[in-house]
Amino acid sequence: MSDAILSVRRVGAPPWPTPDPFLFCVHHLDHYPKGTAAMGPAPALLRGRSIGADFSNRDGWSMYHGDVVPGFPRHPHRGFETVTVVRRGRVDHSDSLGGTARYGGGDCQWMTAGSGIVHSEMFPLTRQDAPNTAELFQIWINLPARNKMCDPYFTMLWHEAIPQHRFTDDQGRNVEVVTMAGALGEEAPPAPPPESWASQEDAHVAIWTIKLDAGATWTLPGGAAGLNRWLYAFEGGTVSVGGQAVATPSAVDVRSDASVEISAGIEPAEFLMLQGRPIGEPVAKHGPFVMNTREELIQAYNDYQRTQFGGWPWPADDPAHPAEEGRFAKHPGGKVERRG
Repeated sequence: MSDAILSVRRVGAPPWPTPDPFLFCVHHLDHYPKGTAAMGPAPALLRGRSIGADFSNRDGWSMYHGDVVPGFPRHPHRGFETVTVVRRGRVDHSDSLGGTARYGGGDCQWMTAGSGIVHSEMFPLTRQDAPNTAELFQIWINLPARNKMCDPYFTMLWHEAIPQHRFTDDQGRNVEVVTMAGALGEEAPPAPPPESWASQEDAHVAIWTIKLDAGATWTLPGGAAGLNRWLYAFEGGTVSVGGQAVATPSAVDVRSDASVEISAGIEPAEFLMLQGRPIGEPVAKHGPFVMNTREELIQAYNDYQRTQFGGWPWPADDPAHPAEEGRFAKHPGGKVERRG
C-alpha cells in the first residue's frame, strides 16, 4: 500500500461514512421517467410503493418522502450546513424564511442552517417528453459551537462560476476536476457562506469531483498537513489509488499533505473528494439537528415545537415551481438571482 493511503473501506448504499468536519454524504442517482403535468411520475408507476417513505430504487428511482413530486417535503435543521451539488436534473427549494430557488445542471446550494430553518427539496420532473434523470450529492458539514446559533443563510454557487479544470494525461486521456470548495491551483471557487467552517482559511475545506476517461491517470496534489482527506471512488469498476487496486464503491482515506496518483481502469471513473481540518468538538446529533450536547438537542426540539423556526409561508409542504420556470434563487430579504 502506498504510504499516502491510510485506509480503504468498501461502502454500501449511501449515506457514506464521513470524517470530521463532515457529518453525512449521500449520492442520489434516479432515472425518473417522463413527468406528468403535476411534475411527478404517472400515478400507475406509484402503485406498490411506500409513498411517503419510498427509498426502494424500484425501476431505478425512488420517491423518497414525496407524494406526487419526488423529494423531501418540509423538514427542519439546526447546527450544521447542507451542500447540495446537483449534477443532473433540478431541485426546487423553499424555506421558512421565504427563500425559494430552482437549481441544477451543475449548480450547488450551500445552506447554513445555523439557529434553525425549515426547508423542502423537491425534484420536479419538468420534462413530459423525455426521461428526467436526477443526480446529486448532499453533504453535511458541521459548524463549530460558536457558529451553531448563527442566522440561517444560503448561497448559490451557479455552475457558470464553479471552476472546471480539464487536464490531459501522457496518453491523451481526459480528466475533469470540478471544485465546489477549495482552490486547485490559482483558481478558487465562489466563497462559502460567511459563518461556514469552510470560510476559515486554515480549515482548507475542499469538495471536488474528479472524472477520468477509461485508462486516464491524474495526480491529486498534496496540501496542508493535519486534514482529513477522503476519496470516494463511486463509478468505474476497479480503479487505482496510489498504485493500489480499489473496487467501487469505496472510501479511501489519504494523507492530505501527500500527492497521490489516481487512475481509471477499463471504464471511465469518478471520485468525490471531501477534505477539511477537523473541528474536534463533541457531536450530539439526532435526526435533523446537530449540536454539541444532549441538552442542546433537547432545546433544539423544544425550540422547533415552539417557533417552527419561523413558520411555513407556503400553501403546501412540498412546493414545486412551474415547469417552465428557469434556474433562479430568491433570498430572504428580496434579492433575486436568475440564470435561465
